[in-house]
Amino acid sequence: MELQYATGATPLDPDEAAGLIPRHITTQAELNEWEQTNILEGAQWAFKQKNSDLLDEYFVRELHRRMFSKTWKWSGSFRLTDKNIGVDWQQIPVQLRNLFDDVKAQIEFKAYPPDELALRFHHRLVWIHPFANDNGRHARLMADLLIARLGVSPLSWGGQSLVGASEKRAAYLAALKAADARDYQRLMQFARSQ
Repeated sequence: MELQYATGATPLDPDEAAGLIPRHITTQAELNEWEQTNILEGAQWAFKQKNSDLLDEYFVRELHRRMFSKTWKWSGSFRLTDKNIGVDWQQIPVQLRNLFDDVKAQIEFKAYPPDELALRFHHRLVWIHPFANDNGRHARLMADLLIARLGVSPLSWGGQSLVGASEKRAAYLAALKAADARDYQRLMQFARSQ
């Protein structure tokens, strides 16, 4: 199967692409559908974890594994190569630990309103880019879990899938770019848009 990457997607290297588990998949559309089913299973598991520490390396890895365990052999494992986005792969554990500590302090001291806190967390998790692929979907679910724990209504993320090329995906990527420059307003507006 030849993978087709939407704008802003992280290309897999040949070894990572060879980690595809279902051999019957031949198109990008079939892969997206297969992944979506697996993601829903991971989300169901995650929302049942009421007492788990979300801001923990084990939880981050386990959620990714459960979201993609039927799709990729490397699911739940941090990437071992550098990508077109993300920190140096060797810095992933340290950067995650710093992120978790920062968010715990932000929660404790009510540094930001819940939406902003969750979206700053999401942005930084995407920026770290801990996995070979599927970081955006993973980070959006992590933000959804965090905002639920903060007692706030779920984010809508533009009201549609952000996997394929679309105006919504372009708006999401533009909002992330704005957040790179410390402007989180676009991302907060997008996350609550339909």
